[in-house]
Amino acid sequence: MKSTYDIVVIGSGPGGYTAAIRAAQLGYQVAIIEKYATLGGTCTNVGCIPAKALLDSSEHYHQAQQQFSTHGIQVNGLSLDFTQFIKRKTQVVGQNTSGLNFLMKKNKIDVYQGVGSFINATSLRVKTADSETVLESTYYIIATGSKPSSIPGVVIDKQRIITSTEALSLSQLPKSLVIIGGGVIGVELASVYARLGTEVTIIEYTNSLIPTMDRELGKTLARSLAKLGINILVSSRVQSAVNQGDQALITYQDQAGVQQEIKSDYCMVAVGRSAYTKDLNLEAVGIETERNGKIKVNDHLQTAVPTIYAIGDVIAGPMLAHKAEDEGTFVAEVINGQKPHIKYGLIPGVVYTWPEVASVGRTEEELKQEGTTYRVGKFPYSASARARASMDTEGFVKVLSDPKYGEILGVHVIGPRAADVIAQAVVAMEYEVTDLEMGKISYAHPTYAEALKDAYLQASGQGAINI
Repeated sequence: MKSTYDIVVIGSGPGGYTAAIRAAQLGYQVAIIEKYATLGGTCTNVGCIPAKALLDSSEHYHQAQQQFSTHGIQVNGLSLDFTQFIKRKTQVVGQNTSGLNFLMKKNKIDVYQGVGSFINATSLRVKTADSETVLESTYYIIATGSKPSSIPGVVIDKQRIITSTEALSLSQLPKSLVIIGGGVIGVELASVYARLGTEVTIIEYTNSLIPTMDRELGKTLARSLAKLGINILVSSRVQSAVNQGDQALITYQDQAGVQQEIKSDYCMVAVGRSAYTKDLNLEAVGIETERNGKIKVNDHLQTAVPTIYAIGDVIAGPMLAHKAEDEGTFVAEVINGQKPHIKYGLIPGVVYTWPEVASVGRTEEELKQEGTTYRVGKFPYSASARARASMDTEGFVKVLSDPKYGEILGVHVIGPRAADVIAQAVVAMEYEVTDLEMGKISYAHPTYAEALKDAYLQASGQGAINI
């Protein structure tokens, strides 16, 4: 491998590997640095991908228990092989990391394993336990991602007080699990273990699950998760979590202000993530981080040093794999002299519970706070023929639009395949198609997407016409 490059990418998560591949496609000599043994970062190894594998497996098991008989399918002696349950997840991860290795070779991207730290604006040291390599590059892209955060009084020991990383690879099915945090990571893993029979409790500080999304989504999701037997404690503040050997003891203040205690096999901390920038030696190049470890960038995602860019979880904005991917492509094209764009307000958010939750644009709460006039079009999946056929009638589609021009301001979905359905709404908003126009195009029947059609029509002032 060479030691001099046009572009060096630090971190191989979705943002990093996308930036490297796009830069290589544009003709640059590229290297990528990853401190772990496999490429893919948090998302591929201990985040998005393994979580989705477990979510799908657990949903199949739950359906076999709860729904198959209604379909006329009789299952006798149903049981869960938890070892195989985890093994399949590991296999899925392996398939994805192998795919990334292939893409690096295909695009002639050199891969260095180790921790990257700046010597100066053009030189970077890559350290391993027993070796050191110095790389020279014209440009650098920082894509080092994030790590789980905690709260005062809760020390993560990875034994009884764990993060999502450990929760994805437990050796045995726990009888009980307390999750601190009712955001995306918390509710997804709560779903996984509740479906398998674990007694799950979610303790959330705010008054709603998934509090950054439209509040109506959070309320509906809470009702759905409660049907799985999940105990949901909102407006509650965790004070401590202690490893007691064979259990964790969690102390919290409930919504009435009364101190309570709960014991559990594990306590999973899911209160967010913080930017991982500490090993980069940014001081050597004059780049300062903010209190949360994030790096300030300009509209071109350049840091204080114009030849050093930063993307993904280490800069402002939602910590989403697809946001990082967009930024990776964006930076490679900016370096190439192109003029790409990212509309941050149109990056969708998704929660892979069942029903799934997906959202793009502004929420009702945001529009009210802004004083913006809007119309609401809402269609329930209970009125959808496709949803009835699949027994997936929980949830709704909600469209928020401008009453004067029909501009779509926000789309919020909780229901079957919401993660896929939301893509159509992103296209509509990106290209400024009106609510009426979206309601007038042809939709295949019967489909889950038809619920969008009817919500668009209602938002435009017309009534729903489909089932």
